[in-house]
Amino acid sequence: MPEHTENLPDDPAVLKAMIAALQAENAKISATLRVHDQLVQALRLRISKLQKLAFGKSSEKIEREIEQLELALEDLLVAVAEDDDAPIDEGPDERSPEIADAPALRRRPRVSDGTLRERRELDPGTCCPDCGGDLRVVGEDVSELLDMIAAQMKVIQIARIKKTCRRCEKMVQEPAPSRPIPGSMAGPNLLAHILVSKFDDHLPVYRQHEIFERMGADIPESTLVGWCGRSMKTLSPLIERIQADIMGSDLLHADDTPIRVLDRSKRDKGLGKGVKQGRIWAYVRDQRPWAGASPPGAVYRFAPNWKEEHVLSHLANARGILQADGYKGYAKLYASEPDGKPRLREAACWAHLRRDFHDFWTSTKSEIAREALDRIGKFYDIERDINGQPADVRHATRQKLTQPKVAAFFAWSEQLLLRIPGKSDLAKAFRYGLSRRDAFCLFLTDGRVAIDNNPAERALRPIGIGRKNWLFAGADTGAETLSRAMTIIETAKLNGLDPQAYLADVLDRIHDHKINRLDELLPWNWAPADTENSQAA
Repeated sequence: MPEHTENLPDDPAVLKAMIAALQAENAKISATLRVHDQLVQALRLRISKLQKLAFGKSSEKIEREIEQLELALEDLLVAVAEDDDAPIDEGPDERSPEIADAPALRRRPRVSDGTLRERRELDPGTCCPDCGGDLRVVGEDVSELLDMIAAQMKVIQIARIKKTCRRCEKMVQEPAPSRPIPGSMAGPNLLAHILVSKFDDHLPVYRQHEIFERMGADIPESTLVGWCGRSMKTLSPLIERIQADIMGSDLLHADDTPIRVLDRSKRDKGLGKGVKQGRIWAYVRDQRPWAGASPPGAVYRFAPNWKEEHVLSHLANARGILQADGYKGYAKLYASEPDGKPRLREAACWAHLRRDFHDFWTSTKSEIAREALDRIGKFYDIERDINGQPADVRHATRQKLTQPKVAAFFAWSEQLLLRIPGKSDLAKAFRYGLSRRDAFCLFLTDGRVAIDNNPAERALRPIGIGRKNWLFAGADTGAETLSRAMTIIETAKLNGLDPQAYLADVLDRIHDHKINRLDELLPWNWAPADTENSQAA
């Protein structure tokens, strides 16, 4: 008999009291779990609402609240999982069609076909354990266990053998191979790892120092900082070529986001905490939606403030179409030149307008806002069917299906403005659309133009993620370095490359590469020189 049952009392009344106490405790635990579940759902809902609110409007207060809620939700889910004894459910492999638009709360991990695989066979032997007869193979059951190989440092010793000629006594020795940073012991893979960790994974240098120390390498933070700077200097020719190629495109997406920057001058004068708000602009070329020939890419530019002079400088040589939000600094770019034509035509973002109606609907449940959302949603239904089609196909479809719906939307907007309060947020949304009607209709006349500015907004998401880790840039120069690093890393990612494998290969080759063939190392032209980087990419 188990020990825990030997000390039970024999009195039925006492046993009943113990059972009642256990039932009450179980009920309390169940109630606690239900409260936890409700809190999880409430936090999810609150985060979703705040994200939608912040998506179109910049607010540091809202961003901080989102970050705090996300952390609280993560901690709560970990605690719930720790107390859960039920078999783990990692979710289905794919979303069901019925809930395709729902957020994926659980999904089975996906591993690419190129991932290293190790087969371990559990063979029962050749003899039957019962009768001793011979066993034959009739099949196998295969399951997968996802594991990780720990990263480790490697010291490469480069031995240059010296030899002398027996006849003339000439000294013969292979020349020392070039290094990514002349005179430094940092190898290309290590430098690529540091750059990607800092500028893509947003892991500050002091944390990388701690990680390397656990791996048995004590690399001073000052050395890591120096390696980052010198690596960026090595990559500068490629970054300049990426900037020139992307900014020379005739169709660009543009957007910006705030970034906090330390300002010693303000701190010395006692003005606040010595932090100012700068901006990072993203300029994106993405012709994949209309099967264009130019490869995708993104250019990031930092400015210490939000003045229009910075945008005018960034786009000084740009011509064609600019798809952006309603920032006033773009106005001069759309003005007519002496020949009567604007240097840049404005393409507006329907997603931006849709958010204004969505925000009003969520706060008031307005039927008018709901109808506006439904009307715009029909434009997007058509866009999904022509995504990836050539520009002429997109243009023909839009002329046939979308143009009547857009015309009806603006006619309906004009009628409603006469009926609703002029100072309401709903009226502001309608006026915003009507005042930029030509810009909102440009996608109807040019199949290359997207319906929204989502490519630029996606390009800025890494900045938002990074702000949670590094909070602010150390100086204007640091923010400029961040912008240039993100230009080459995000462009590599847009072209389907592993940025670490790409940077490692480029850093290893760039000093020996002919200057007139440097374009071969651009992300959209790159071909790895060695098998290891090829498999990684």
